[in-house]
Amino acid sequence: MDELDKNILGLLGGDARMSVATLARRLKVARSTIQARLERLETTGVIAGYTVKLGEAARQGRIRATVLLTIEPRAQAAILTRLRTLAEVERIHTTSGRVDLLLQLNAGSTTQLDTVLDQIGELSGVRASESLIHLTTKMDRAV
Repeated sequence: MDELDKNILGLLGGDARMSVATLARRLKVARSTIQARLERLETTGVIAGYTVKLGEAARQGRIRATVLLTIEPRAQAAILTRLRTLAEVERIHTTSGRVDLLLQLNAGSTTQLDTVLDQIGELSGVRASESLIHLTTKMDRAV
């Protein structure tokens, strides 16, 4: 991936709806060059898709949390299988350090969040969990 590819991704990260013509104009290259680059980035899996990024207004009334899990090593596959069935679990990351898994949750109420946290804590192989409730987002650069 060269500098042009990085610039394309940077612009699309700010506005995934940006047209090929606008990208070409801003980056001072031909439209055909942008189109070819986009096709290659999509084919190679660098660009997995184009999506809507919800703002705070859309997230109001939702409760988000990060859950840190310490698990028994041999239980990871079974735990991941079960976590994938919980609708409130948006992301699962393996980590290095004192915890094994980092989960991102999204629930409609504190009651719903409490229920899913209980379900996670009761999974066989979970040694310990720590929940961090998100209050406000001060910055979000995620692409």
